[in-house]
Amino acid sequence: MNIYVGNLAPTVNEKDLENEFAKHGQVSSAKIIRDMFTQQSKGFGFVEMPSTAEAQAAIKELNTYELQGKRIIVN
Repeated sequence: MNIYVGNLAPTVNEKDLENEFAKHGQVSSAKIIRDMFTQQSKGFGFVEMPSTAEAQAAIKELNTYELQGKRIIVN
């Protein structure tokens, strides 16, 4: 299941996302969308989790979770 993660702090990287979501199940991949020229985060990304049940649990637990000073949006 592909999960949208928004309102990310500019300092959050793929490993940070993977670590937070891995607390709720297996993570296949984590990707932060970056500006093509500056490589700065656009403030959102995606996490892929193979198990729908684990993904839904992660969404429930992490939506509005504070990560590096910002409340993230997960859906």
